[in-house]
Amino acid sequence: MKKRVIVSWSSGKDSTLTLCRLQQNPDYDVVGLYTSYVDGEVPFQATPIDIVKAQAKSIGLPLVLIELDQVFPPNDVYQQAIISGIKHSGLEIDAVAFGDMFCNGIEAYRRSYIEAAGWECVFPLIGQDSALLAREIIEVGIVTRLTTVDTSQLDGSYLGRVYDQRLLDELPTHCDPCGENGEFHTLVTDAPCFFYPLTTEVDTVKREGRFHHQIHRLLE
Repeated sequence: MKKRVIVSWSSGKDSTLTLCRLQQNPDYDVVGLYTSYVDGEVPFQATPIDIVKAQAKSIGLPLVLIELDQVFPPNDVYQQAIISGIKHSGLEIDAVAFGDMFCNGIEAYRRSYIEAAGWECVFPLIGQDSALLAREIIEVGIVTRLTTVDTSQLDGSYLGRVYDQRLLDELPTHCDPCGENGEFHTLVTDAPCFFYPLTTEVDTVKREGRFHHQIHRLLE
C-alpha cells in the first residue's frame, strides 16, 4: 500500500523538489499540500497566497492553508496550528513531507509533533549535498528566482535573479548553493510537477532591515 503523504509547501525550490521526488517514488501517494501564512503571505518567501493557490492549481493537488497570527509564534502554538489544520483538512494522510536539507536538529523537531499526532515524517532531501541538490533543481527543470535576500549574507543585487547555473557560479563561496543558511528564498513558477507554468511580474520591492523582498503578482 502506498503511504498517503501531504507536503509542506513553501512556494520555493526545496518543497518543489521534494514534491517531484515523492511523485516519482512508488512508495508514496501525494494527496495534498499545506502552507502556513501570515498576513496573506508565506513567511520568508513573501509569496502572496493567491500565487500559492495558483501553484497548487497547476500541480493539481488540494491546498490546505493554515493562518498564523505572527511569523514566529510560540512552538506549541505553531505545532498545534499545523496539526489542527491538517486534521481538519478532510484529507486522509499517513505521512507529512518536508523539504529540509540540513541535519541541524530540524528533523528531530519535526518528528516531535508530527509523529506525536500519529503520522510519519518524510525527509526526501535531508543530509544530502547542497551543491548536488542545486544542480538537480536546475537539471530537472524547476524554474525559480530569488525573491528574498538576507543582505547580511548576500548582496542585495541578487534579488530577482533566476536560479540557474550562472547564479550558482557567481554565488560567494561562503553562501550555501541552496540558501540553506537563510541567505535567500525562492519562488517557483514552473516545474515537472506543474501542468502549466505561472506568469508573474514584480509588484513591489520591500526592504525590511537586512531582508529585501521582491513581491510578485500573478498575471492571468
